[in-house]
Amino acid sequence: MSISHKHGPRPASQGNHSATGIPAFAPGVLVHSFTFSLLHWPLCSKSHSAKIPPFSVCNPFIPIILAVFIFACVSTFFTGNGANSTPRKPLCENETCMLSLQNAGKRFGPRVLFLEANWLIRSKEKTALVGANGTGKSTLMKVLAGLETLDYGELQQTRGMSIGYLPQEGLRLTGRSIFEECLTVFDEIRDMEGEIERLGAQLGELDHASPEYESAAERFSLVQERFHALDGYALDAQVGAVLTGLGFSKQDWSRLTDEFSGGWQMRIALAKLLLAKPNLLLLDEPTNHLDLETRNWLEDYLKNYPFGYILISHDRYFLDVTIDRTVEIWNKRLNIYQGNYTKYLSQKDERRIQLESAYRNQRIQIEHLESFINRFRAQATKAKQVQSRVKELEKIERIEIPEDEPVIHFKFPQPPPSGRTVVEAEGLSKSYGEKQVLKNVRFTIERGDRVALVGVNGAGKSTLIKLMTGVETPTSGTVKLGHNVLSEYFAQDQYKVLDGDSRMLDDMSRAAFKVPENELRSLLGCFLFSGDDVFKPLGVLSGGERNRYALARILVSPSNFLLLDEPTNHLDMRAKDVLLEAIASFSGTVIFVSHDRYFIDRLATRVIEVENGTVVTYEGNYEDYTRKKDEMAAGILPTPVPKGEGSGAPSVPKAAPPGIKGTNGSESAEAAKDKVKRLNPIKQKQMEERCVFLEEEVPRVEAALALTEEQLGVYVSAAETQRLTTLSEDLRGQLVALTSEWEDLMMQLEA
Repeated sequence: MSISHKHGPRPASQGNHSATGIPAFAPGVLVHSFTFSLLHWPLCSKSHSAKIPPFSVCNPFIPIILAVFIFACVSTFFTGNGANSTPRKPLCENETCMLSLQNAGKRFGPRVLFLEANWLIRSKEKTALVGANGTGKSTLMKVLAGLETLDYGELQQTRGMSIGYLPQEGLRLTGRSIFEECLTVFDEIRDMEGEIERLGAQLGELDHASPEYESAAERFSLVQERFHALDGYALDAQVGAVLTGLGFSKQDWSRLTDEFSGGWQMRIALAKLLLAKPNLLLLDEPTNHLDLETRNWLEDYLKNYPFGYILISHDRYFLDVTIDRTVEIWNKRLNIYQGNYTKYLSQKDERRIQLESAYRNQRIQIEHLESFINRFRAQATKAKQVQSRVKELEKIERIEIPEDEPVIHFKFPQPPPSGRTVVEAEGLSKSYGEKQVLKNVRFTIERGDRVALVGVNGAGKSTLIKLMTGVETPTSGTVKLGHNVLSEYFAQDQYKVLDGDSRMLDDMSRAAFKVPENELRSLLGCFLFSGDDVFKPLGVLSGGERNRYALARILVSPSNFLLLDEPTNHLDMRAKDVLLEAIASFSGTVIFVSHDRYFIDRLATRVIEVENGTVVTYEGNYEDYTRKKDEMAAGILPTPVPKGEGSGAPSVPKAAPPGIKGTNGSESAEAAKDKVKRLNPIKQKQMEERCVFLEEEVPRVEAALALTEEQLGVYVSAAETQRLTTLSEDLRGQLVALTSEWEDLMMQLEA
């Protein structure tokens, strides 16, 4: 069974007769009459000279007329217009189907969001809904959730299915502890538990021989069996597991929901949805405000979720591991792709190439027809052929290639160079009252590093950034900026420092007076400020909009040291790509906090993990960091331990090169030092010359890599994209090898 929600003009109501006005039993009668006429036809053919009455069975037109009537009635019977006919099966009659959209359309004021949308949503399908901001993704989710209606078309829903919907923001829960709030999901099961207790007490009081006892015992058995089937005795364990996975400590469970901010409120709402396990989960950006550990947990939970879900997310890694189908809103239509997000991008390029090829072939055909028509239009002998070509031309359904969104490339104004050492921390500690966040931390950041700070929420990442910017002062220890370091800080609440009376474009122009206005407007457009938005006072923008603007403003800053605290919040994938490209080509130093693994993986050259008051440095990107963590967990690499009270910032040891080994299987530091000291002057001179060569070669490879990545941003063909991708990977490998060699030589020469 299915429930159908139709929108727009409805078909005329059907009565107890077919569309032809013939009762449902008519086909049987007409078939009998038709058979009778055919049997008598040979007899009638012998009397051609006799006058045949109009309605006689011998009239030769009677069989033809009857055949037409029978065809109409049988067609009516099988297409479902008769009163006693079998109704046409709805699209969601199949038990694997949950929701379907048929020719659906939705407007937002005068603007059309999508039209002619056809989408069959089956059970257990893991789907991502993607598209540029403003295309109607959230609106479509609300339509599926039943919170908004379609302007056109029809929505069908399987009877009895349950739907759970998580919006981006705006939910607030009050009046209960977190644990009690989550238990409200199981009110029906808890009522069963109460009924079981009441029935148990009642059975103890009733006479075993009475009919009341028999009735109560039967009800007790039925309710208890249902309670066991719903795993009623494990409710507390289920709630605890989900709350822990979403980052709530046991101490938080008893706190009132009123005490938590908006991001944590959305986590509570997400916990309730996951515990309810509806047949269809609709999650609109569920990874907002989640740290990396929590996102990893949510990925595992969704991969094992027993039913279907639809996700909107700007986290590529999250989508790649959680979905098997992608639905894109593009050009006001729904386009469906099989596979995860990476496969969707590949298939979209292939479809685009096929569409362009079909368009070129059609243009050749149209030009050929138009040429023939124009050439022979005036010749009377060719009039028939010309008319045929005109009709053929009119029947062609023209292929249209919608315009792609413009690709925006923006580069930071290259700042003046800083000294080699950008930040140096020694014995750095920070406490808030009795709570110690950082203890005896030591680390060094060098020019050109792109450092990602990772760790659970509350570990001290933002505190560490504030200490480096001077916003916070250390409880003990020191943190110093190097020579000629000009820092720029983007805070999570950066919007608070903006001048609310300034117009957006005017404020941006003051920050970058050398950048042309058209470039500034293109940059603002990439961060979702277009048209008259750029003339709005900053004070009328929402918190998220002001944060987006503050980040765009930093992109035109001349600073050589950027400290970015969660810059990817409130950004869609397009804006993230612009930010990623800009920072990747930035010649200064960057320290950033982000929960987007794709962003970290593409950008970071080092990862610093903040945990339990200390920091540990991992060379490489996020993928290298996770691999080394796995190797340490498996015992392949030793777990780094601070070497004394003032250390606090160990690095993960690198694998020892083959050669002389100490007693523990690796070359000792003393032996390595002695080996360097014994270098003869000729060898030392060769190493110095090699260092000079590498210092000249690294910028050349960096420039070639930047040019290749810029060319990758402009699509020419699939073959060219493949060539540039291979070249980019080769150059990146060369850069890593050259940089590593230079670092090793410098360490030996400076030792």
